[in-house]
Amino acid sequence: MWDDAFPSFLIGLREGLEGGLIVSILIATLVRAEAKSRLPQVWTGVLAAVALAMSFGAVLTFSAANMPTTAQEAFGGTLSVIAVAFVTAMVFWMRRSARTLAGEIKEKVTGALAMGAGMLVVTSFLAVGREGLETALFLWTTAQAAGESAGPMIGAGVGIAIATGLCWGLYRRVLKINLTKFFTATGAVLIVVAAGVLGYGLRDLQEGGVLPGKSAYAFDLSRSIDPSAWYSTLVQGVFNLTPTMTWLQVVAYVGYLGVVMALFVRGVRGATAKPAKTVAAAGMAAGTATDVAPEPGAGAGAGAGAGAGAGAGAGAGAGAGAAAAGPSGVRARRRPVWLVPAAVVAVPAVVAGAVVALSGSKPAGAGTVSVSERDCGKGFTAPKPGRQTFQMHNTGDKASEVYLIDPATNAVYGEIEGLAPGTTRDLVATVAGGSYAWRCVPTGGKAVTSAAVRVSGGGAAKPVVSVAEADLAAPLTAYKQYVNQGLSTLVAQTKQLSDDMAGGDLNAARTDWLTAHRTYASLGAAYGTFQDFDKKINGRTAGLPDGVHDKAFTGFHRIEYGLWHGESASDLKAPAAQLATDVTGLQKAFPAQDFDPADLPLRTHEILENTLQFELTGETDQGSGTTLATADANLAGTRELLGVLRPLLAARDARLLSVVDGDITRMQKLLDSAHHDGSWTPVGQLDPIARARLNGATGQLLEDLAPVPDLLEIRKSA
Repeated sequence: MWDDAFPSFLIGLREGLEGGLIVSILIATLVRAEAKSRLPQVWTGVLAAVALAMSFGAVLTFSAANMPTTAQEAFGGTLSVIAVAFVTAMVFWMRRSARTLAGEIKEKVTGALAMGAGMLVVTSFLAVGREGLETALFLWTTAQAAGESAGPMIGAGVGIAIATGLCWGLYRRVLKINLTKFFTATGAVLIVVAAGVLGYGLRDLQEGGVLPGKSAYAFDLSRSIDPSAWYSTLVQGVFNLTPTMTWLQVVAYVGYLGVVMALFVRGVRGATAKPAKTVAAAGMAAGTATDVAPEPGAGAGAGAGAGAGAGAGAGAGAGAGAAAAGPSGVRARRRPVWLVPAAVVAVPAVVAGAVVALSGSKPAGAGTVSVSERDCGKGFTAPKPGRQTFQMHNTGDKASEVYLIDPATNAVYGEIEGLAPGTTRDLVATVAGGSYAWRCVPTGGKAVTSAAVRVSGGGAAKPVVSVAEADLAAPLTAYKQYVNQGLSTLVAQTKQLSDDMAGGDLNAARTDWLTAHRTYASLGAAYGTFQDFDKKINGRTAGLPDGVHDKAFTGFHRIEYGLWHGESASDLKAPAAQLATDVTGLQKAFPAQDFDPADLPLRTHEILENTLQFELTGETDQGSGTTLATADANLAGTRELLGVLRPLLAARDARLLSVVDGDITRMQKLLDSAHHDGSWTPVGQLDPIARARLNGATGQLLEDLAPVPDLLEIRKSA
């Protein structure tokens, strides 16, 4: 999370300091002018600016969420480019205006004082509002680039909090900062960050179909760079450089960074050649502190003014609604003190809510659709292209599955499972030009397909190609053949292990034990694939009253415990013979075991789930220290499963296959690094970095394998 937080921390610190300096100058100017009673008006304007920025952020977030996927990409990419333009302008403006900022604001405040309370509110609102809008826009784009909001929001919050403390210190003259150097350094770093945001934004525009070159990659390092490594997360989080980038991204990144950084550095050199306007020890900081602080004779008043400002801010403009006494001395009727502050917060919030509501409203055609054998699809009319929310109501007497499909190909655009009778649930799907129909599949009933409707218009919607049980027949046959061959090998290996024990050769037994155990682990025996045989052959001590000494503790791990805890060959002769018997029993029973074809895609994920839970934690280690060898065999079993499923996956998501292949290669390299001269490093003896990398690579592979069961889910057709 910290790598995603850094860019937002930087923007929060810089923009917070800019906004804080502006507020400090506004307050100090009023204190000097002996107009402390007008401080609530300043805070009201600041509050309005903050409310506007937060409302703007809400509009960006919730409006984008209601768009189709391609529109979201185009919208996010456009705003990323705009954010880069704003940040670039801000960097150069602050470098140019830092020395004259206080004087410009004082001049505006003096004019506002002469024109009345409303103008002072407007002045403070405009002065702070620009910083707020810039911050909201850039934070939104960095959150989009990070793919999550927690890190960027935490980073921004910390940056703004530090900026607030710095501004307070500058105002009270207890802190001196060379602001020229501060804004120069942060400006240079922000230019680098903005280059990455520009590249990310252009990629989004390519994904959204706005710009060409989506598949024109300058480089693709996804198979050779570990995305979970600390250096990968650092580079991606801070600089938005990814292992795969298009030529447009690379050219834009290099071009922007080269041109903008050169202009920025040249401007800095020109500025340093000029004599400074202040010669205090802290440089620009001293000049700013002098401008912000009140006259020496008004020291107490300054402190009081600051306190009054803070108190007025907390009270949201306690005196903003009071009217001055008239010529006759009769005071006008007071407005409630909360009225103006409440209004400046409520108006942006209401406007933002209206915009979000309009952007998220259901287009024509996205109404209630009936689900049952008799009424399947009733109420369905041709919707408009885009993201649609359909209310699916089960009018039958059975629980039902319902799919929005392409009737020509049976490809699925959206689905709901287990819709109970009499209930209604939303189904969200992206609709483009083409034909659509509903398929209702009641529990225990016949699948029914509604009449098709034609949607006119463009856009792009990516359905999942439906999988029938027959499609998985060939992969299932191939996998069963692989398991049968493996079991034949395992029978011979466990017999050899039993012979080792009978002959009293413990050294040979240790070698043959590992060979046989790796063979078994490569067969994909996860989540009860081999029914009760798995408990006999590879059972653990979990749930056994006497642990390793329990009579029900049998199989590979029982023998492992004995081999590495000093038990004799005669003690292990019976457990080894029983293991050989159980493996032979599994070989005979497996061809007749019921294997649901729908479970085959699940195995791709489940095998490595077990690996992460048991082998990589060392939980199953009974003394041999070879759990990484078992993990290596589990990976081989996963690779075999993906091999038999590859044709189906390639037709549905070829890119996912490429990503998973890269993940497997990374995990394999990490496992190989723990295998030296025929021996395996115990998982507990891996150095922390290597272990973290292995866990991260396994977790990433599991995450990328997660869509496989959905892509290959068997869906009943009419």
